[in-house]
Amino acid sequence: MKLKRTRRVKTPGKTVGVFLILIWVLSLFTFLVAVVAYGTQLYQERLLGNLPANAVTPITELSAVVTFVVILYVSRGHGLKVALLSAFVGTAAAPMIFELPFDLIVMSRTYPPIPPSPTLYRSLFFLPLFIVEISTFSLLTLSPLTKLSKYTLFSLASVFFVFAIWALNGFSYPSSLMPLALNDTSKVLSFVTAITLFLESSKFEL
Repeated sequence: MKLKRTRRVKTPGKTVGVFLILIWVLSLFTFLVAVVAYGTQLYQERLLGNLPANAVTPITELSAVVTFVVILYVSRGHGLKVALLSAFVGTAAAPMIFELPFDLIVMSRTYPPIPPSPTLYRSLFFLPLFIVEISTFSLLTLSPLTKLSKYTLFSLASVFFVFAIWALNGFSYPSSLMPLALNDTSKVLSFVTAITLFLESSKFEL
C-alpha cells in the first residue's frame, strides 16, 4: 500500500543477458537430468505405483495461454520484438511465482523411500528445481517493460492468502475438491501477478 509509484526493473546489458539465458537453459537441462535419475531409481526400486490423476495441468496450460496473449496485447505498442519477449518471460515466470514458495513448503513433507538416502534424492529433485525457478525470475529483467507496482504486490499477497487457507487443510494433495480448488486458485493468481508486471507500462489500456 505504501508503494505509490511503480519501480522499473533495471535491464541488464547484452553480456549479462546472454549469461542469464545460458544459466536458465543449463538449469533446465540439469533439472531434466535429475528428474530422469530420480524416476529411474523409483522404477528400479518398483516404487512408482499408480500415479494419481492430474487435474491441475489443464488449468496451468490455459492460464499460460491467456497470460501470453494478454501480455503480448498490452505490450503491442512497443514493437513486436519487445512484446514477444515480454510475453515469453512473463509467461515463463508466472508458474514459478506459485512453485517457488510451494516447493519450499512441501519439500520437507516429501519422503521418497529410496535407498540409500531419501534426503539425497529429495535434494536431487528440489535443488535443481530451485535454480530453474530463480533463473526464470531473472529473465524478467530482460524486458524493458517489467515494472513492480502495488498491484503486483497485492496479487502476490493474494497467492499467499490462499496458501494460508490451504495450510489449514494441511496442504493436502489436490485430489479432492477443496485442495484442488485452492491449488487452482493460487495458480491462477500467480499468473495474474505476472501480468501486473507489464500492465503499468501500457497504462492499463486493455
